[in-house]
Amino acid sequence: MQNRLIIVPTFNELANAPILIERIFKHIANSHILIIDDGSPDKTGEKIKEIQSKYPATLFLLERASKSGLGSAYRTGFAWGLERGYEELIEMDADLSHRVRDLKKMIEAKELQPNTDLVIGSRWVPGGRTENWSKSRELLSRAANLYVRAMLGMGVKDSTAGFRIYSSSILERLNLEAIKSEGYSFQIEMTRAVYKLGGKIIEVPITFRERENGVSKMSKNIVREAMLLVTIWGLKRFLRVK
Repeated sequence: MQNRLIIVPTFNELANAPILIERIFKHIANSHILIIDDGSPDKTGEKIKEIQSKYPATLFLLERASKSGLGSAYRTGFAWGLERGYEELIEMDADLSHRVRDLKKMIEAKELQPNTDLVIGSRWVPGGRTENWSKSRELLSRAANLYVRAMLGMGVKDSTAGFRIYSSSILERLNLEAIKSEGYSFQIEMTRAVYKLGGKIIEVPITFRERENGVSKMSKNIVREAMLLVTIWGLKRFLRVK
């Protein structure tokens, strides 16, 4: 059984994904990378194919015809990794906002607590922080996560975080086909699903850096989707509806 698979969705990340790949292979032992590219017009997929010649046994590429959503990419990656027997499946952004040094911290935290089902790289626990964010964006993220805690009662400080390590055992227990969210609501829904199964969740402080190259995928529609779904899930919780 392979140790860990790092799943990296890409869309127009030509300037960033190759740098991330090299950093991971340099600093994270016993790891494989799966790039899921959604038909990037900037030829990200073509560049990954070039890099594969250097790492033929540890770098994999799934190409999709068009942009199909973050949640869809991770569901595809989880299924791919579980079929191949990986013990840990990791979510990581391609835009260099997630630091490889923080991934090492997260892996070490899981090694110290091997029964952990989900490790979240958290911006909002003590020691976590962001770089190059406006005050308004920080307040929006903090407020959104406060709302999630109030509505869903999970106690997780950063439910919207996309920097994560899942154990294969918890993913095998989840009904991934029932996880329908896209955007960042996918992260909240996955956290909720692990929590409802009684999975152990820990948060490790990280530094989230705003991307330097490319365009952010965040939009008002993504935020609206997340808040609407959290409201629905919260009402179901208060009304004790499954």
